[in-house]
Amino acid sequence: MQQFLIVTLNGLTQAALFFVVASGFSLIFGLMRVVNMAHGTLYAVSAYIGWSIWDSTGNWWLALIVAPLFAVVVGVLMQRFLLTRVQGDDLQEALVTIAVSILVGDLLLQRYGGSIRQVRPPEIISGATTLIETESLRLIYPTFRLFTLFAAILIGASLWYMLNRTKLGMVIRAGIDDRPMVEAMGINIERTFLLVFALGSLLAGLGGFFGASALSLRPGDDGIYLLSSLIVVIVGGMGSLGGAALGAVLIGLAGQYGLAYTPTYASLITFVIMVIVLAVRPQGILGRSLGR
Repeated sequence: MQQFLIVTLNGLTQAALFFVVASGFSLIFGLMRVVNMAHGTLYAVSAYIGWSIWDSTGNWWLALIVAPLFAVVVGVLMQRFLLTRVQGDDLQEALVTIAVSILVGDLLLQRYGGSIRQVRPPEIISGATTLIETESLRLIYPTFRLFTLFAAILIGASLWYMLNRTKLGMVIRAGIDDRPMVEAMGINIERTFLLVFALGSLLAGLGGFFGASALSLRPGDDGIYLLSSLIVVIVGGMGSLGGAALGAVLIGLAGQYGLAYTPTYASLITFVIMVIVLAVRPQGILGRSLGR
């Protein structure tokens, strides 16, 4: 029972990290239909910048604020000067963002090398927390992983409120359903696109810094979390915040249960889930079929 509970918590906290990163990818694709293959790069940029700030100042909270903003800057510059030139062409968007991913990845590797790094959270959210303590069961779990889960829930609730209770959210949802109509109403859709891309980049950046603090930071993490975001969004549904949450939980739990109980086939489980969803419901569990 103790092992099962720990594996379940591992799956939920991993899902929290997946959700934060994948929700940004889902927002960008849902409104803009941009296949951003550099989304994992934004994760890595924030993680490495956050590590640099923490290593230099020892201030984790400062790094939490500043590092995701670097991801926003990179994302906005990419959208403003590269993606607007090829907007509407899936292949060119993919090629441009892949090129950015390779270039930035090599620059990060040159600057930071191939060593594994980790950011240490402050004492107030580090250490371990006792969740259950009885005569037959004692469950202790890392405090920062619980903090990551709480932060993901807070971020999800804030995104839901923004999308469903604010004017910006109304414009975003309208743009998902009928972009030409939004433009016909005089709304500056390009500015909205830029705001959405900045928000998606910010979420990737937050995920990157949380990942560097909860797990570790090493070359190749950008590709891992890009692939995870793709799988989560495909399973949950493009452009659906609830779908991103559901997909993250399914993939996070499946991955951790697989590692714990069937390690030989663990890497196949998430792909099997994706294949089944694509076969039964191609638009994702909570997604809708939308034209470009």
